[in-house]
Amino acid sequence: MMRPFLAICAIFLLAGAIAEARADVFNPTSFTLDNGMEVVVLPNHRAPVVLHMVWYKAGSADEPKGKSGVAHLLEHLMFKGTAKNPDGAFSRILAQHGGQENAFTTYDYTGYHQTVAADRLGMVMELEADRMSNLAMDAADVATERDVVLEERNQRIENNPGARLRVEAQQKLYPKDHPYSRPIIGWRDEVAALTREDVLAFYKEHYAPNNAILVVAGDVNVDDVRRLAQKHYGVIAPAKLAPRPSLVVNGAIEGGETVLKDARVPQPGWTQTVLQPSYTNGDVKRVVALELLGEVLGGGATSRLYRKLVIDQPMAVSVGAYYNSGARGDGAFMFHASPQPDVDVDALADAVRAEAQRLLDEGFEQGELDRIKKRMISSAVFARDEMKSGAYTIGSARAAGHSLMTVEDWPDHIREIREQDVLDALAQVLTDPRRITTKLLPDEGRGS
Repeated sequence: MMRPFLAICAIFLLAGAIAEARADVFNPTSFTLDNGMEVVVLPNHRAPVVLHMVWYKAGSADEPKGKSGVAHLLEHLMFKGTAKNPDGAFSRILAQHGGQENAFTTYDYTGYHQTVAADRLGMVMELEADRMSNLAMDAADVATERDVVLEERNQRIENNPGARLRVEAQQKLYPKDHPYSRPIIGWRDEVAALTREDVLAFYKEHYAPNNAILVVAGDVNVDDVRRLAQKHYGVIAPAKLAPRPSLVVNGAIEGGETVLKDARVPQPGWTQTVLQPSYTNGDVKRVVALELLGEVLGGGATSRLYRKLVIDQPMAVSVGAYYNSGARGDGAFMFHASPQPDVDVDALADAVRAEAQRLLDEGFEQGELDRIKKRMISSAVFARDEMKSGAYTIGSARAAGHSLMTVEDWPDHIREIREQDVLDALAQVLTDPRRITTKLLPDEGRGS
């Protein structure tokens, strides 16, 4: 998985117009069908396979109030079938042709993807276009999949102390009723109450060609993709779409510290998360500086935190930093650490903060930032060889509303960042009051 720039991408184009981006990263070709469906093509002829992805600009953040979990439940129901391909025929047909498939729901979008031999691309498009507009769901299917989701929630959240802590923390990091404050899978009582009508309403409102991005990567050419996309997707009528609301946080948050103790915790952990601008609401220079800061402090075994607290002064078994630049709302800069058995969590947290402050006070070592910039730019070059990297980058970016040129120009933006830009970004991270800390601790007395 590549580093931060993979969370961004896609350009707004006039209907029917074709634009080619010739820059330093993926060099995609993109065009828009007459019904508003965006298409991005990433030829890669290293193997006779193709990755076909449909990204809907609808995730859990787009759910109506009181209907949390409906986006994820719909993802499950998309595999149940249509009148033309009922009872899971989509998956059976794909498997018969040696294909693989999966899907995912996030706050900002929902994606469906298939990997298949290149000469089966038309078949996959026909199947996916069918369920874009003809999904059949009865009350029994909804009830069955709702129970599946509830059990999935048990496994992912109720029986996972770390996940429970993250759910609690999200409620303090974002204002009350902000979509990011609730779990993507939904609140248990709201999921249990979802009906066929709820799911069908969400489907009709959001699953339409003009609310989707088709990304095709692999052994294809642009003309063939355009012809097949027009044949299968271009005939679907667009929907009347409501504007997506802003998810940027304005004002104070609850913040503070959240502690969870559970007998099932094998290893203590500490995090600190600070809201920072994303590509949605931030100046590009500051956002890219934050991406570089994440790499400087926490980008693997050569990062400052790892060298200091795992190797030189072994207080941690793991430590790092990460910045999410690609959200529809604010981004989040996170520090995380797990202590050695004889080290107190609070002492490790202090050491993490001290190392970040040392960078701010003393600045960079000679050539340090240039080495990191070269490594990050190299990662973009190497990503061209991997079929999935471009497809996931561009799909996630466009579905979150970011520009294709944000990705394609990313190496140039990296080159332009200076040491002071990164230090200024660090100063903001260390002083911004919109922050939370969490501690996950073992509880030898009892489980919870």
